[in-house]
Amino acid sequence: MRDSLHAARRTSGLAHALARAHGGALDAALDAALDAALAHALDAVLSEQRPDGHWVYELEADATIPAEYVLLVHYLGETADAGLEAKIGRYLRRLQGSHGGWPLFHGGGYDPSASVKAYFALKMIGDAPDAPHMARARAAILAHGGAERSNVFTRLLLALYGEIGWDAVPAMPVEIALLPGWFPFHLSKVSYWSRTVVAPLLVLGALRPQARNPRTVRIAELFAADPAALGQAPRAPHQSRLWFAFFRAVEAQVRTLETRVPARLRRHAIEQAAAFVRARLNGEHGLGAIFPAMVNAVQMLDALGVAPDQPESAAARRAIDRLLVDRGDEAYCQPCLSPVWDTALMSHALLEAGTPTAIDAAGRALDWLRPLQILDTRGDWGLRRPGLRPGGWAFQYENAHYPDVDDTAVVAMAMHRADRLRGEQRYRPLVERAGEWVLGMQCRGGGWGAFEADNTQRYLNNIPFADHGALLDPPTADVSARCLSMLVQLQPGACARPRTPAARALAWLLRQQEQDGSWYGRWGVNYIYGTWSALCALGAAGLGTDAAPVVRAAGWLGAIQNADGGWGEDGSSYKLDYRGYEPAPSTPSQTAWALLGLMAAGATDTPAVRRGIGWLLAQQGRDGLWREQHHTATGFERVFYLRYHGYARYFPLWALARYRTLRGRGRGGAARPGAGAGVGM
Repeated sequence: MRDSLHAARRTSGLAHALARAHGGALDAALDAALDAALAHALDAVLSEQRPDGHWVYELEADATIPAEYVLLVHYLGETADAGLEAKIGRYLRRLQGSHGGWPLFHGGGYDPSASVKAYFALKMIGDAPDAPHMARARAAILAHGGAERSNVFTRLLLALYGEIGWDAVPAMPVEIALLPGWFPFHLSKVSYWSRTVVAPLLVLGALRPQARNPRTVRIAELFAADPAALGQAPRAPHQSRLWFAFFRAVEAQVRTLETRVPARLRRHAIEQAAAFVRARLNGEHGLGAIFPAMVNAVQMLDALGVAPDQPESAAARRAIDRLLVDRGDEAYCQPCLSPVWDTALMSHALLEAGTPTAIDAAGRALDWLRPLQILDTRGDWGLRRPGLRPGGWAFQYENAHYPDVDDTAVVAMAMHRADRLRGEQRYRPLVERAGEWVLGMQCRGGGWGAFEADNTQRYLNNIPFADHGALLDPPTADVSARCLSMLVQLQPGACARPRTPAARALAWLLRQQEQDGSWYGRWGVNYIYGTWSALCALGAAGLGTDAAPVVRAAGWLGAIQNADGGWGEDGSSYKLDYRGYEPAPSTPSQTAWALLGLMAAGATDTPAVRRGIGWLLAQQGRDGLWREQHHTATGFERVFYLRYHGYARYFPLWALARYRTLRGRGRGGAARPGAGAGVGM
């Protein structure tokens, strides 16, 4: 509370001081404030750099991941760590909303699945059902229709625990693993995250193991009706009535046929699905390097009878423990680790700052990234691009089968920027190989998905299993903007030539602009993130600041600025019936995105930018850093949100550094070495 009051007073005081200053006095006051803020922030982030050169910050989701961690321990019948469970319990209790349940993002509304899992985990830890917080949670769950309103993934967990029957879970027969690639439903036709989650689930659905649950904890009290009589989940709001009815009819036939599958064929299908998983277990980094897939892989190996002390089971289990964060009083489990993303973005911020110390630190970071480029493994993406050489970076420490187009573009731009700054070609072979791979991953329409090319079989989001609506990885404006930025940074003027990949990407991106001038942000909340990404790409591609799309986007950003000078956007802006911007309290990361977008649009010397810079300066903490509790990133729209703890560090630093550079140029001053050298970000 004291920090909040201090920041509020600083915001008000700085605003008044800048308002009273004029001309040279204003320039001097602002320059001094910028220099001091940047020096303080640089000291802080450089102290957080790991000895080997990289950064990795906490990556926080909602209550579901730590709750599932607790439930996994008891599913396996492991001896629970009482101290760790107590810390996770405190974390879960703190996240409980005023509505009694648990939200998907900070300050969000009640979510049925998050609430059921959190309640189940707390009861498993030992919280008494009649404790006040448990009673409130139970009342909220029942008031919203009971645990039967849970999504498919929660129903799967409840079936494994014997709380509901398997008939209440959509049919996903393991024989899917035997289908040919041309079949309408094939694992190659869904996203990487869906593929790694579904493959072990196919085995679990065939074997139908039961949780050991040594404490025999049950949650029948969360159901509004008899859970044994629970039927299939209803159609999700995003699903087409006709498509859903068709797939539900197909599912009914599948359930009938499942009982007639020869035992030998079923065993073969189980072996094939398990072989797919085992080939991608990824050691102590885990299947797909994401928590849901890791958990399913551990449960699959357990169901297959692999002893926990066997190498593949032991490594898979350790991969999950590597995601734990222990804060002393609290603990939680992360959905994955983000070292490549954090390190690449921090490198851009440091190169923007342009001081010798910052540039040196960025060089050490890029050297750390160098050996992580994936050059030898042709991952699942190769099924659609068989002739393409590998050359990308993954999001995590190691995830060779699933490099990330977005990470690769950001790393390549940082390396190219560093080489240009230092007059070297140190990273040229890496950048060229990355550019080749990103170019080869371009979709037919001109955009890019995050991990797959042309992963656009949208009918699959209508199958009963896909009530989360995130089965696919289609091209998105934010990822496509970054790839376009990379192409034109590596080859200036590429958009001027018709029908080039860059020209096709620019045309695709312009078609995605919303009527109000914004762009949809798939991987960040939301339109602020998408609009920042797109404006940077348009500027890099050569669109002038007077171009209509640029003017409209800058006008939209100016129109949604908060009264305090910052920007914020709520996660509810992803709702299906979106009708306009969803305001939220200002956050450092979203304010930085808006400022970077406006500056890319040529709006540096405007009241909106000056007020936004003032807000960032005033919100900087005594330690040189910024704080935000809100989830400003997106895992899956309407389902899963993320809070990158690094976002409130490198994005404000980046925005302030760019503003200082552009102010110097605007007043005829010399730009700091290397600052502003990256045209696309």
